[in-house]
Amino acid sequence: MLIIASGLAHGARRSTWASLGILSANAIYFAISATALGAVLAASRDFFAAVKWIGAAYLVYVGLSALFGRPSPITVSNATARGSTRRDLYLAGLTLQLANPKTLIFFVAILPQFVDARLAIGPQMVWLAAGSIIPEFFILAGYGWLASRARRVATDSRYARWTDRIAGILVLGAAALVISVTS
Repeated sequence: MLIIASGLAHGARRSTWASLGILSANAIYFAISATALGAVLAASRDFFAAVKWIGAAYLVYVGLSALFGRPSPITVSNATARGSTRRDLYLAGLTLQLANPKTLIFFVAILPQFVDARLAIGPQMVWLAAGSIIPEFFILAGYGWLASRARRVATDSRYARWTDRIAGILVLGAAALVISVTS
């Protein structure tokens, strides 16, 4: 949704920076997963609970901001009221992805199945990361491009508030799902 909102508000090129933030967070998760730290963090109930609640709180903030027309990373109607620099968009993507505890759990649970313990872990993780991040970049770029095509309609004041409200409701639903995950 962040990429779509960025594409709607700022165009396809600018939405790429939010994509790069998300993919940077994924690279961080790959690095954590390549070490024993990933397993330790995933097994830590306190860590998981803290990240879960922080992530859920951030999603509630973003969702309510969009629902009530306040500037947030996913709003279209107030796009000029929030930062639209490359750095702002990159940090929004990075923060959003790092605030999702399920991503770390996914990486720690899924990646070991594709790693051969008899070989060096580092090179395998680099290949797995490249095999995930490169295609995802093009998928996210596609979302940004498609959203930029709908930019004229979606940012029209008659539709922008509805776009924001729908996005806010969806993000609040995502927050509820994050909260419902047992640690």
